[in-house]
Amino acid sequence: MKKNIFTLAVIMMALFATTSCQNKSKSESENQTGQVNNFRIKRGTNVSHWLSQSEQRGEARRLHIQEDDFARLEELGFDFVRIPIDEVQFWDEQGNKLPEAWDLLNNALDWAKKHNLRAIVDLHIIRSHYFNAVNEGDKAANTLFTSEESQEGLINLWRQLSEFLKERSCDWVAYEFMNEPVAPEHEQWNQLVAKVHKALRELEPQRTLVIGSNMWQGHETMKYLKVPEGDKNIILSFHYYNPMILTHYGAWWTPLGKYKGKVNYPGVLVSKEDYDAAPADIKPQLEQYTKEVWDINKIREQFKDAIEAAKKYDLQLFCGEWGVYEPVDRELAYNWTKDMLTVFDEFNIAWTTWCYDADFGFWDQQRHTFKDRPLVELLMSGKKLEETK
Repeated sequence: MKKNIFTLAVIMMALFATTSCQNKSKSESENQTGQVNNFRIKRGTNVSHWLSQSEQRGEARRLHIQEDDFARLEELGFDFVRIPIDEVQFWDEQGNKLPEAWDLLNNALDWAKKHNLRAIVDLHIIRSHYFNAVNEGDKAANTLFTSEESQEGLINLWRQLSEFLKERSCDWVAYEFMNEPVAPEHEQWNQLVAKVHKALRELEPQRTLVIGSNMWQGHETMKYLKVPEGDKNIILSFHYYNPMILTHYGAWWTPLGKYKGKVNYPGVLVSKEDYDAAPADIKPQLEQYTKEVWDINKIREQFKDAIEAAKKYDLQLFCGEWGVYEPVDRELAYNWTKDMLTVFDEFNIAWTTWCYDADFGFWDQQRHTFKDRPLVELLMSGKKLEETK
């Protein structure tokens, strides 16, 4: 009988040790700063323009991403995904949940786990903050940094997301507070980070949280980011699309999209002759690309602040978005991608490409075939997760 009781006790202890991370108490969390989740990541992609930045609803949205997409990513060699979601898809204007989007997210996380892909749930666009509002001349749309009500609204969204997601293992699912904050002052973002972090830690002491830098998650603003101290289950995130004249060549939504001349990489990106022939209204933005040499050393130099921030806080560094617009010359795209991957591997930086199947992607969802197989092969040529420290 004693043997049976002992066996039962061992089983119960094992079960307790493997329960979801949300069951840890607040005080326990505060005293276990050395305990780090096994949310380890290296090579991923954004499953974008599905639950975010898309007008698709109903059957079209349901069919857009399926289990075979996650199976494909696993087979190719990716080890995680970033899943952007938008407030307008998950809640109506009265704050009521829109069930279908929640079901789709649930399916996606089930499929990701089944196919050995960790997942970052990224709150991409909310009604009180859109990262591109400034560029589109609609500053008034962003009330997040001037309104306590809007900030409480963001926290409330995360309370609901946490309630929905908290049973999922902390080793497999992480939360990203918000995509590309554009706060007028860096300290405004720092204060909001502290508020959201505090609220989530009261709910889920152990969950891995992804925190980006201010001003579109720029590498150059990482040095101004204040990270909650003593919390090792945080990943620092930045985005990188430099040089824009290369990565966004021909992109209609950017001022430089009007440029039709030649771009070089590596080297000086725009020659004097091509600059002189360019439209007058874009020359102020174009001029910078006629002077500097862009190559792998330039990328290393620009990553410096982000790398130093990760060292300062002893946290994983993650480039959550990077990529090249589909119409860009492929030789240039591959040259830049190869340099990016080299620097990522040198400094153990995890990454998710932008993106899987949209206009920066490698997969054609409509034709169900690769748009750019050489790009995928290049992406998979770098270090695997198991090869990182």
